[in-house]
Parts: sequence; C-alpha cells; structure tokens
Amino acid sequence: MGGVDISKRKPEIRVNEMIRIPEVRVIDHEGQQVGIMQTRDALDMALSRGLDLVEISPTARPPVCKILDYGRYKYELQKKAKVSKKKQHQVNLKEMKYRPKIEEHDYLFKTKHAVEFLKEGYKVKLMVDFRGREMAHQEFGVKIMNRLKEDLVALAVVEVEPRMEGNTLTMVVSPKQAIDKGTKNAEDEDQ
Repeated sequence: MGGVDISKRKPEIRVNEMIRIPEVRVIDHEGQQVGIMQTRDALDMALSRGLDLVEISPTARPPVCKILDYGRYKYELQKKAKVSKKKQHQVNLKEMKYRPKIEEHDYLFKTKHAVEFLKEGYKVKLMVDFRGREMAHQEFGVKIMNRLKEDLVALAVVEVEPRMEGNTLTMVVSPKQAIDKGTKNAEDEDQ
C-alpha cells in the first residue's frame, strides 16, 4: 500500500488551539507551576503575554503545558537533536572484493588498500565472489581468506569468520588498535 506508516511519524507537538483537553497543568514562562486550570484560561494567559501554550507532556493526566515562545522551543529541540546525533558513533565498513583466481599483483594491490582502511580505523568486509562454475571450487576462496588472515594478523582481528552468503564468501575484520586501546584503558583504570 502507498500510505504513510503512522508508527514511524514523529509525535506532533500541540500548540494553542490544537490542545483540545479541557484541563491542563500549567507552567508559566518563568518556570513556576501555576497549577491545574481550564485550557481556555491558560491560553488567554499565554496570549496576554505574547507567548504560546505548548503541550510539553501529553501523556500525563492532566497534560502538562508550558507558556513559552513556540518558535524558540522548536529551535532548542532541533539543537538538542543535532547534538545527540553528533555524539552517536558510526562504524564505517569498507568492502574489498576478490576473485577466486585472482592474480598475485591484484591480490597485493587490494590487500594494500585493505591495510590502509584498517590503519584509518575502518572495519573491512573482505569478499570473494564466485561466478558460474567457480562455485564448484570454493576451496580457492577459502585459500584466499586464510591467506588474508595471515597477511592481516598484525593489523586486524577477525570479527566474523569466513562464511558463504549466496555466491560470495565473506569475512569481516576490524582494526586491532581499536581493541588494544579498549583493553589498555581498562588496565589503567584497574591500577
């Protein structure tokens, strides 16, 4: 169906006339609790000060409304959302594709790039793609994965062991220094 998924929409903030509940708990523009009052009276109080009546906690009974400048309130919410988004840690994953009958130079070239990604702190997903009849000789892909494990042992830790995903043999490695830093910090705290 072409409709909007209601469960993923942001809850709408009700302001002024959008608040339809007869009684609300009011907090004035200075942060002082006024108490429970009729919504119409609270709205008149807000408008007399040139401000808006904003529903802060719609789930409370009665709902909590605050007298404030709605434009500024929206700005503050956006600012908080931006700061919390910055603090989220994103793990970047780079991919490197190999073929079962890869030439030596190509193998070294691709592995050099994988090493660079690991040194920059990225996780690397190593893949060996099989096409057609190559699926009958998956041992070539396993040899490549074992060789990669040996070549990257100084820089990386195998996070996901080699496994088949359709026509692709995949393995995920993560940089060793990130794991080493975590263990050193724990040791420092113990001392």
